[in-house]
Amino acid sequence: MDSLTTDFIKTREIHFRNVGPASNDAREALRLLLGAPGIKDVRVLNNHCIQVSYDIRQVTLQVLEAALVEVGFHLDNSLLIKMKRSLFYYTEETQLMNLGYQHDQASSTLDIFVNCYNQRKHGCRDERPEYLRHYS
Repeated sequence: MDSLTTDFIKTREIHFRNVGPASNDAREALRLLLGAPGIKDVRVLNNHCIQVSYDIRQVTLQVLEAALVEVGFHLDNSLLIKMKRSLFYYTEETQLMNLGYQHDQASSTLDIFVNCYNQRKHGCRDERPEYLRHYS
């Protein structure tokens, strides 16, 4: 990788708030983010923290955290975490703007939700074989 490409790869920690004693938000978030566009690597640091490496040309920390909150995760909102989060949001958006990249937040968030939807087991899938679906 050249230096320009590595400048776009960010590694951040996402901390979750401890909602219940048996909750394991980090593992669930790992499953959600693994196949999402722009995500290079996701590691669980502990039950309430993950480390994410991603390409900011495709997805930013703000989009990742917004998608996690929308799906139902509770992020840690302690003062120090909120200050770091705001700084990361600002620096990533500024870097993209300075280099002329236009970031489409809506499509990035949609891609994460589609990935989450495809991983869940639900009744919206037709379990019949293809040849039976079009039988008339």
